Amino acid sequence: MSPRYPCLTASVTLRANRTWTTREESELSESPARSGPIRVVVAKPGLDGHDRGAKVVARALRDAGVEVVYTGLHQTPEQIVDAAIQEDADAVGLSVLSGAHLTLFPKVVELLAERDASDIVVFGGGIIPEGDIAVLEAAGVAKVFTPGTPTHDIVNWVMSRFSAVS
Repeated sequence: MSPRYPCLTASVTLRANRTWTTREESELSESPARSGPIRVVVAKPGLDGHDRGAKVVARALRDAGVEVVYTGLHQTPEQIVDAAIQEDADAVGLSVLSGAHLTLFPKVVELLAERDASDIVVFGGGIIPEGDIAVLEAAGVAKVFTPGTPTHDIVNWVMSRFSAVS
């Protein structure tokens, strides 16, 4: 991996054909009119070390034909935004169980706007109190999923949100 993409050295792409591969340099080149599968970056921002739920969601999306890039644990909002832009993602899915969602989710939305990438949709889930969902949505988070949400509900939301892209 070239130094041009330092935050992607630990990322893994889950492809619809059920193989784990690292992204090749040629796939990272920018193209003005991308077609193909929906691309979602799944990330675990902050110090939260529990990623089972993020991996379950990533696999469910992958099985539905979505191209998923999982960034790994302990990512900063800046690293997540860099990965989303470099991967030409349609969306960023965040998972936070630590209670830092009111800080981390809006920070990702803010950084995407600063980088002129507000077209990248941010959604997320985790241990999020019902009262915080409206706050996150007001901050620009498109959808918040809480514990116990069936994976097919998340997949259906992503597919319906981006049906024109695929």
